[in-house]
Amino acid sequence: MIKTNKNSSACCKQIALKDRPLLSPIKAGGLAAVFKVLANDTRLRLLHALVRADELCVSDLANSLGMKPQAISNQLQRLSDLGILRSRRQGNSIHYQLVDLCVRSLLDQGLCLMEEVTSRESNHRLVDLTCKENSSC
Repeated sequence: MIKTNKNSSACCKQIALKDRPLLSPIKAGGLAAVFKVLANDTRLRLLHALVRADELCVSDLANSLGMKPQAISNQLQRLSDLGILRSRRQGNSIHYQLVDLCVRSLLDQGLCLMEEVTSRESNHRLVDLTCKENSSC
């Protein structure tokens, strides 16, 4: 069964996760390596900035994130090594663009999960506080 996303530009067509065979140790290790590269707050901010703007040069990214261009370049290199960015030179500037559309979807899903977890935690704290105040739970 091929699962298609309602927004076809969001990600590639693929077999639904529940229909795939259990991850082999090699595939699980590869997936862990992808998540390890993405599990960095600066890289996530860079990816989000690129999603919002489509393409940015290193100096614009550095200004947006409040970091030095060399630090930005180092992080962009890690993302480029993963194959999710494309770069082009224009004069003295290097411009970067997100080319792996699955990353957009992954960022969106990650933000959704974070917001859901935060909301649930807030609700639990509110219930706990209410219970303590009322001594009824």
